[in-house]
Amino acid sequence: MNNVALVTGAARGIGAQIAIRLAQDGFDIAILDLDRNACVDTADAVRALGRSAIEVSVDITDEKSVEDAVSLAIAHLGTPFLLVNNAGIMRSRMVHKMTFDDWEQVMAVNVRGSFLMCRAVVPFMRKAKRGRIVNLSSTGALGLLGSANYASAKAAVQALTKSLALELGPFNVTVNAVAPGFVVTEMTRTMAEKAGVSIQAMEAEMIKDIPLGRSGRPDDIAHAVSFFADERSSYISGQILYVAGGPKG
Repeated sequence: MNNVALVTGAARGIGAQIAIRLAQDGFDIAILDLDRNACVDTADAVRALGRSAIEVSVDITDEKSVEDAVSLAIAHLGTPFLLVNNAGIMRSRMVHKMTFDDWEQVMAVNVRGSFLMCRAVVPFMRKAKRGRIVNLSSTGALGLLGSANYASAKAAVQALTKSLALELGPFNVTVNAVAPGFVVTEMTRTMAEKAGVSIQAMEAEMIKDIPLGRSGRPDDIAHAVSFFADERSSYISGQILYVAGGPKG
C-alpha cells in the first residue's frame, strides 16, 4: 500500500522541505499551493527521489476549491494517509492599526483553510481506519507582539488539533501539531522588510532569546512532521510539539 501525503503551502520554504522529507520517507506527495506553476520545483525534487508527485492549485479558504483539489489528488495518487496543513500567512500590525481585512485574511488562511482541508480528507481516513493529520501552529500561539491576528489563528489551530484528536482517535487517525519558533523563510523576510530591518538583524535579535543560540531551519520543521507521520508515533495524538530551540508552552 502506497503512503500518500497532501501538503499545503508546499511550493516553497517549510512546505517544500516537508514534502521532500516525506518523499525521502517513502510518501507520494500532492503538492498544494495557490499557484500550480510554483509547485513544479518541489514536484521535481520529489520525483527525483523516486516518488510520485502531483502539483495542485488550491485556494484553501474556498470550499469548492478544496474539494476539487482533494478529489484531484486522490484520483492521481490514491487515498491520503497523511495531511499536512502547512499553508499560512501573516499580516502584522499593532491592534490599533490592524484592519478588519488583516484579521479576516489571516484567520481565513490559517484557521478556515486548516478546517476545510481536514473536513475534506477526514472521511477517507475514517473509512480506511488509518491516517495522520499534522497541523502547523507556531510559538506565536503563546502571544505575539504586533500580530494578534496570527497569534489567535495559531492558537485556534492548536484547539482544532486537540479536538480532532478526540474525534478521530477511534478511527486510528492521529492529529498533532508542530509549532515552529523563528525560522528564516519568505514570510519572515517579508516581516523584516515591513519592519524596516534586514533579515540578518531580525535573526540576530531573535537568537538572543533562543537557548540553542540559532534560528530554526525548514528541515528542523520537516523532521518533526516526519516523526508524527511515522508508525513509531502511532500512540501520540493531540500533542503540540514546539520546535523552537528551547522550552515553550
